[in-house]
Amino acid sequence: MKKVILAYSGGLDTSCIVRWLKEQGYEVICFVADLGQGLGQGEDLAAIESRGLAAGAAKVYIKNLQDEFAEDFILPALKANAIYEGKYLLATALGRPLIAKYLVQIAHKEKAGAVAHGCTGKGNDQVRFEVSVGILDPELEILAPVREWEFKSREEEIEYAQQYNIPIDVTKKKPYSIDRNLWGISIEAGVLENLEQEPPEDAYLITKSPTGTSTYPKYIEVYFEKGVPKKIDGKSYKLKTLIQHLNEIGGLFGVGRADLVENRLVGIKSREIYEAPAAAILYTAHKELESLVLDRECSHFKEAVALKYAELVYYGLWNSPLKAALDSFVQATQKNVTGAVKLKLFKGACVAVSRKSRHSLYKKELSTYGKEDKFNQKLAEGFIRIWGMPYKR
Repeated sequence: MKKVILAYSGGLDTSCIVRWLKEQGYEVICFVADLGQGLGQGEDLAAIESRGLAAGAAKVYIKNLQDEFAEDFILPALKANAIYEGKYLLATALGRPLIAKYLVQIAHKEKAGAVAHGCTGKGNDQVRFEVSVGILDPELEILAPVREWEFKSREEEIEYAQQYNIPIDVTKKKPYSIDRNLWGISIEAGVLENLEQEPPEDAYLITKSPTGTSTYPKYIEVYFEKGVPKKIDGKSYKLKTLIQHLNEIGGLFGVGRADLVENRLVGIKSREIYEAPAAAILYTAHKELESLVLDRECSHFKEAVALKYAELVYYGLWNSPLKAALDSFVQATQKNVTGAVKLKLFKGACVAVSRKSRHSLYKKELSTYGKEDKFNQKLAEGFIRIWGMPYKR
């Protein structure tokens, strides 16, 4: 019997896929990646495993990848200041190549000839999974049952699950499609597909409404060492824990919400809302610290790199040669990104209010208009003449 490794979430689609693949003659082995999506409690993971086995899986692998996700995927994107179309901090997109990595590893371990996923034919994730797997092992067959099977609706899948006693909770209505991990939450479908409809509060999971937060701001100081966030208010944290802590703090003050009509890779537009409190806070702090320590040309060029970096992540090209080359550039820029940024969190806003670094390029004696001014203003006339010379007729 042929073996296939399935990226398994425990939801309706992937549970039905287990049974459907068995009917196609496959031995199905499920892989669950814990990226901090709320599966961290032992009983929840046990329930996911039981569901996979009940659906017909021969085996279920569960791996806690939160530290690897934070260190090897989130951190490089943070250093790059990667943000897609000005709003999306790439939480889901960053998780897919990590899941693909372990799909391939488990396929090798189990001597499986194929891997499978539960993505639809018009989403981005199918591309991210399949391109990543194809780069890591082009010999593996990739199965995408949702693009091929006979089910035309969620209701048909529910009937199928009931027919084969697959333990799916079908009593709760889920108006939104949600993907969650340590770095953020992506939310789509339901009333959000009406572009004239303001996102209802019940769509958000970890952020309070900005109008309902405290009437007093919260100040926090984030300390970086060579581009790596290390401390909050002087207390050291492991990266994963630091992100979790900032998600809690930022969520209480409504920080990290975004509403975006985005350009999907497959060519259609979709409306997504996002929650990413920690990502928003760290992005703001890191960018503000870079503005203090990077020279003008490096800073401006890095803006272009950030845009391309975000596109590569969004497009599923994490393992591409260009992404590797950009990582080398980004890492070189982080040499002096050491220092602290104080931020004010208030009613959904995250604003830097102070910055300090031993590598600061800011010289008060040159920028001040006070009595400490040491700038020789007479030099400006010659500078302007030379600067404008190519444009004079």
